[in-house]
Amino acid sequence: TNLAISQAVAHEGFYYAPDPSSQIACSIGGNIAENSGGVHSLKYGMTTNNVLGCEFVLITGEILRIGGKAPETDGYDVMGIITGSEGLLGVVTEVTVRILKKPETARALMVGFAEIEAAGQCVADIIGAGIIPGGMEMMDKNAIHAAEAFVHAGYPLDVEALLIIELDGPKVEVDELIARVEKIALGCGSTSCQISNSEQERLLFWAGRKAAFPAVGRMSPDYLCMDGTIPRGKLPAVLARIRDLSEKYRLRVANVFHAGDGNLHLLILYDANIPEEMDKAEAFGADILRACVEMGGVLT
Repeated sequence: TNLAISQAVAHEGFYYAPDPSSQIACSIGGNIAENSGGVHSLKYGMTTNNVLGCEFVLITGEILRIGGKAPETDGYDVMGIITGSEGLLGVVTEVTVRILKKPETARALMVGFAEIEAAGQCVADIIGAGIIPGGMEMMDKNAIHAAEAFVHAGYPLDVEALLIIELDGPKVEVDELIARVEKIALGCGSTSCQISNSEQERLLFWAGRKAAFPAVGRMSPDYLCMDGTIPRGKLPAVLARIRDLSEKYRLRVANVFHAGDGNLHLLILYDANIPEEMDKAEAFGADILRACVEMGGVLT
């Protein structure tokens, strides 16, 4: 599994950076097939940026070895073709990954906003200021309430949107970045800010976000997950469009996404036992993805 790699090297102070929310269950070979990301991919890259080589079995049974332990290899980027090929080209049977030294300091901020558009603007302003957090995730009110009831991470329940922003590096740098991010958030109208004071607290902040999908399953009999990516600067406009569509279709939405790189995961809540609700959910999802493309984004 993805998490097993980090556990295997933790005693030496290393870890494997891409951390999908399903990391306790998903396999590293599957991660290569899907080019999986995670909450820390904003700063440390996707699977493709962290895999050096693999053993690959073609449908003919031929075994290929691609890449290796060197950071760069000559010739064509075959590893880049295999990563994200979704099993179409063959099966990954062995992987060589890049592991990283754990940062000296890592602290997470939980910043609440009274308006979801203000949270979206804060994301754009942080990146615009030249700050690249280790991770920057956003959750809307429905997702916050579901995750808090499930994990009890201490999320504020009186806000419309929550940003989880992790800053890592040398302690003096992290302290400086926290002060800068707090100032930017206040300028965008933040209403609350909690900063982790221990590793246990930092992990708890993330536990709620990583459990958001199963947590939303407690709110609705069924949900449909959409996945699109937009330019960060268009985040407030897309969020406003989603709210309008939610009213049009009369279906609730839980927003959970990798805000730092503009990757939205929208969970449209519906009940398949009610006639036509699934059709409405699918039409709603299609409209969201059309909006992503209209604003210069892509389907992911």
